[in-house]
Amino acid sequence: MKPFSRGLTAILFCSFLALNSCSDKEEVFETEPLSDYMPLQTGKYITYRLDSTVTTSFGVSLVTRSYQEKHVVDAEVTDNLGRPSFRVFRYLRNADGTGDWTPNGTYFVTNTGKEVELVENNLRFLKLFGAVREGNSWRGNLYLPDNPYAGQGFNIAVVDYMKNWEYYYAGTESSVDINGETYTDVLTVEEEDFVDNWPVTPDVAGVNIRAFEKYAKNIGLVYRSHTILEYDPNTSGSTPTYNGFAVNMWMIDHN
Repeated sequence: MKPFSRGLTAILFCSFLALNSCSDKEEVFETEPLSDYMPLQTGKYITYRLDSTVTTSFGVSLVTRSYQEKHVVDAEVTDNLGRPSFRVFRYLRNADGTGDWTPNGTYFVTNTGKEVELVENNLRFLKLFGAVREGNSWRGNLYLPDNPYAGQGFNIAVVDYMKNWEYYYAGTESSVDINGETYTDVLTVEEEDFVDNWPVTPDVAGVNIRAFEKYAKNIGLVYRSHTILEYDPNTSGSTPTYNGFAVNMWMIDHN
């Protein structure tokens, strides 16, 4: 073979290898960091209007009570796995904004870069996970025990499967109106949607499980809906009863 031919063959072979090498590479997607939708720093606060639905005595009916709830990032701490985390204090006052703020619990938020965990009352939730891309899904309640709210006085049979809920990103909207306020770049996280015989028909068991959250970029959580309610018709002759709770909250102020 002539030197020229050998050189041409070598060039073509190298080009073939280069093309195949490029085609074997996985496509890389640039995604936003989770911290864009859950910014955390000491002193940050968000105030919400909170509507809390609970059962009346003996569960014969439901009642909704309204408040203002303030979440304040108190300090950077270390969680029980040795990771940097933030402690958040929660406070309540009257729905009209009057009265003093009273303590209403503490929770912890840990952003590992790959997931955002929230731990409250020893219950661990994966609020955000992986690439912020529509359709991306994960088991957000993976670490919950069976009947997770039993320790808070609720014995709700329908939440035994709660650890199997599959969260997913429903998409990011450029503009969203929430109770008269407009937010941009809003990410929706769907958690669960299972409703049967609700509003209830007498003599038929009913269940209302609906959970989702909305996060505005560079602000954080701006809307949350978390409903777990069941209705027992007690067809044996006992009084029909409701069990469970519902929380709806939307942001009214932040710094």
